[in-house]
Amino acid sequence: MSAIIIKELTKKFGEFTAVDSVSFSVETGELFGLLGPNGAGKTTIINMLTTLLLPTAGDAEIAGYDLRRDPGEVRNNIGIIFQDPSLDIGLTGRENLEFHAMMYNIGSDERKIRIREVLDVVGLADKADILVENYSGGMKRRLEIARGLIHYPKVLFLDEPTLGLDAQTRRSIWNHIRNLNRNYGTSVILTTHYMEEADYLCDRIAIIDHGKIIALDTPSGLKNCLRGDCVSLTIEGGFDLISAALGEKEWVREIIQNGEMLDVIISDYEKNIPYIFQTAGNLGIGISSINFSKPSLEDVFIQLTGSIIREQEGSRLSARRDRMRRRMLR
Repeated sequence: MSAIIIKELTKKFGEFTAVDSVSFSVETGELFGLLGPNGAGKTTIINMLTTLLLPTAGDAEIAGYDLRRDPGEVRNNIGIIFQDPSLDIGLTGRENLEFHAMMYNIGSDERKIRIREVLDVVGLADKADILVENYSGGMKRRLEIARGLIHYPKVLFLDEPTLGLDAQTRRSIWNHIRNLNRNYGTSVILTTHYMEEADYLCDRIAIIDHGKIIALDTPSGLKNCLRGDCVSLTIEGGFDLISAALGEKEWVREIIQNGEMLDVIISDYEKNIPYIFQTAGNLGIGISSINFSKPSLEDVFIQLTGSIIREQEGSRLSARRDRMRRRMLR
């Protein structure tokens, strides 16, 4: 059963089309990712599905309710974790949850049960009565997730849930997201700039560019669309000999020489890497070093959009890594 059904959803701002006839569905209990460069339309889609923006055209159903005809019921069945913090830092964690539960008309006795439950889910039971202004960034994010769960939503929207957090805290948040998805059966739509996050969490991923979905598959399915694994060898001469020998194999997709390095793009790495060593040994060619890299979700993203999503502004990939990627994506 589908928790979300989207048909030809479109949003225009004047002459600019931010979302262009997007269609997809999200199954009940599925963790679904939206990836794309800045300005691709991810947040606009989220804003429409959460009733913050009215679509220009198209239709959507959330938890069985029509986005246009039943916006109130849609809001009753969704939770939202916004990209920007929205907690009241002058209240304790418990008070933030209490206030939010009251907004959904949850009775006093039921509020206590639910607050205790969601605090346990996000690991904040022992911090519930501390002012939020004294919370760390990760604790605040976990409290926002707890707040989004307080009314038992059927669909939870997470817009950049770990933006700006350190790697250790991000991993902790990932585990909490996975646990709530499993324990509650909540359908989750996640937008993120972290490729590793999407790969780790999502059952399926849609890549969006210029307002359109340009790819939709499982993380492994997306990565399998690339050319293959890259084995980089440092060898002591004999480039022509080993290139000719390996080039006869159907699982070798490309061979590139660069100085003393030989990059071999292959399929079925685990099965075929021993043959590379055997071939070099038979030809009397010594291998002094070997490196291996598998296609990543970021590689897919670069291939499809021509952009690189980075964890920090100004970060740079090494020239070696860039060169290997370009060869894998040809």
